[in-house]
Amino acid sequence: MTRKIEYFFTAISPWSYLGHDLFVQTARAHGAEIVYRPINLNAVFPETGGLPLAKRAPARQKYRLVELKRWKEKRGLPLNLQPAHFPTDPALVDRCVIAIAGEGGDPADFLSRAYRSVWALDRDIADEPVVEGLLADAGHDPHALIEKAKSDAVAAIYDANTRDAIEKSVFGAPTYVLGGEPFWGQDRIDLLADALASGRAPHTP
Repeated sequence: MTRKIEYFFTAISPWSYLGHDLFVQTARAHGAEIVYRPINLNAVFPETGGLPLAKRAPARQKYRLVELKRWKEKRGLPLNLQPAHFPTDPALVDRCVIAIAGEGGDPADFLSRAYRSVWALDRDIADEPVVEGLLADAGHDPHALIEKAKSDAVAAIYDANTRDAIEKSVFGAPTYVLGGEPFWGQDRIDLLADALASGRAPHTP
């Protein structure tokens, strides 16, 4: 039986960006299916004890910048610590991922391009023409997918993903859930790989 990894993320998260390509490679290497579950992180935080960046203590904000510097070097990825369009609304990109997956497509390349647009190219992913270009570059039909992404059906899935994340004690992005076991943060991909390789039973509280 193919193992499934639920991928809880939002396109505006730098940590989701830093881990995305390696996570996708890891899942594919182990023959695991990725279930894309984009979430509204601003709705998750109040229910799980988190705070938006601007409301965090100065010490935490400073440490975040140190960690971003470390991990951009570790992953070998370009990353602007103060992108021109952050924060911005990631909902259109998040919902396009749902639309792609709903048609049986693979959102991995589109999502990778979206992350880079924010964190390396200073583009605004809340801007519909920007998203259209990203979809086209990834080989998708931009107009059809954006229309679907704006639909009530996709909005309902986005909301359901967010509620499900809260119910599963997901409190940050990215979180990878394998067999009910959560791996929070792109710095847990090695542990996720170990779990996939061993086939062990999930660790639960």
